[in-house]
Amino acid sequence: MLTYPNIDPAIFTIGPFQLRWYSLMYIIGLVAVFLFLRRAVRKGRLKMTDEQVETSLVYGLIGMILGARVAYVFIYNFDYYKHHLSEIPMIWQGGLSFHGGLTGVVLGLFLFCKRNNIEFLSLADNVAAIIPVGLGFGRIGNFINGELWGRVTDVPWAMVFPTGGPLARHPSQIYESFLEGWFLLALTLFVYSKKPKTGVVSATFLLGYASFRFVAEFFREPDAQLGTVIGPFSMGQVLCALMWLFGAAILMVSQSRRR
Repeated sequence: MLTYPNIDPAIFTIGPFQLRWYSLMYIIGLVAVFLFLRRAVRKGRLKMTDEQVETSLVYGLIGMILGARVAYVFIYNFDYYKHHLSEIPMIWQGGLSFHGGLTGVVLGLFLFCKRNNIEFLSLADNVAAIIPVGLGFGRIGNFINGELWGRVTDVPWAMVFPTGGPLARHPSQIYESFLEGWFLLALTLFVYSKKPKTGVVSATFLLGYASFRFVAEFFREPDAQLGTVIGPFSMGQVLCALMWLFGAAILMVSQSRRR
């Protein structure tokens, strides 16, 4: 069994301001998306101005936060929040859903593209190619926070998490960091480098994430308030199945179109 490192979640605190590792990980992801989109504009792979790139990130960020919170409240923990309505806006207390955040990003970017006459799937492809950077670092942030730990196990690399009880568990956040982050990043960038038809990179991201997350969920402890929802499958796996179908549909439509 390995020893959990117990890293302080806060990098530093100055008065009321505190910078946490988890926040820094997502800031890195956001900067990576911004720089990648700017580069795509320079290379002619994205028909947008620098100002439009900045505005699109604002739309996407707002959509992500709203979508992640709404999905968590209504899909993962509605029995609690229906009696604590005043706590719904308190996102600093935790409780965000990746699938809801992704839906929010899609809706936010779609609205931005409609208002600015920009091809949505073209922008989505460029975002999808680099977004695994944020996912990979974000899971490391989960690990540092000691949250979203894995199921009880006796593998040699198991750890006892401070909030996970006395039993050793899978460090599933690290599994997800490699699968949903760095492995998926290599896959999306490889497909992106081949300059495929519009929509293929987005479909690759959806199919890849859904597949990797579905597997990782077998090692991750299901949400205590839900457990498994359909047989041995968690809510995350059910949402990944829907995500996989959506990605497959985009891939089929993209392949039927001209470049």
